[in-house]
Amino acid sequence: MQFCSLSMGFIAWSLAIVAFLTLLWTLSDAGKCLIKWVLFITISIGVATLPIPIMLLRPRDPKNALIPAAALRACSTFLGLTLSVEGVENIVQNTGCVVLINHQSMLDLIVLACLWPIMDNCTVISKKEVFYVQPFGLASWLWGTIFIERGSKNALDAVNKTGEIIRQRKARVLMFPEGTRNLGKNKLLPLKKGAFHLALASKVPIQPVAVCRYKFLKNLRFESGTLKIKILPIIPTEGCTKDDIPKLMEDTYRVLSENLDALSDSGVKENRYSNRTEKNGH
Repeated sequence: MQFCSLSMGFIAWSLAIVAFLTLLWTLSDAGKCLIKWVLFITISIGVATLPIPIMLLRPRDPKNALIPAAALRACSTFLGLTLSVEGVENIVQNTGCVVLINHQSMLDLIVLACLWPIMDNCTVISKKEVFYVQPFGLASWLWGTIFIERGSKNALDAVNKTGEIIRQRKARVLMFPEGTRNLGKNKLLPLKKGAFHLALASKVPIQPVAVCRYKFLKNLRFESGTLKIKILPIIPTEGCTKDDIPKLMEDTYRVLSENLDALSDSGVKENRYSNRTEKNGH
């Protein structure tokens, strides 16, 4: 009898919560925004950690992140986002590279989820402390995250060691060179030097990737929209030294800025991972 009473109480509370959330979603733009963000964060944490038993079968393999990546792309549909990736033909082949992406918000995780399967052998760099945030740290280690000790007195040594790892793995390291989120601004922030030092230490090219401005995020509103990603031609680093870093930074900033403006201000033909149904007669 007591079990039935508890069950009925749980059902009643569940229905009340669903009704409240439905009302909030329908009547309030801010409420809809909050629900979308809570859902996105919850799903991101869940899909990163729940596949750990499967990931343990092949530790340190970048392919382990394909499961969370697929889930995040699916989540984007509920969030009202259409995903578009172009420039796949520009992906550098038979070598690693440092992939530099403009940084806007936590939704950049969806950008990584789009790039991970099509660029192959991807990884990211994270500060060492993240490894101890469990179970996420274990999941990150299992899909090949390179952990570094930031602020170390031997920073140059850390860069060289990371560069060696990239060369050995022929890894594509996905980085956000602005160093901080840049949401709602009309200009790319200055780029940090770290990614360029890493490219030289790794002896690999730079692959810029421009992502349109998230105009669907504004004033406590999370509207439907298109998240456009463009993979740009590589910027070679062969024969470059530290003296060439300012020029490399200038070239990278220019191509990222120009394509960021173009993606944000005009329509882009949508290719792979588009959620739209294209009627092409087939």
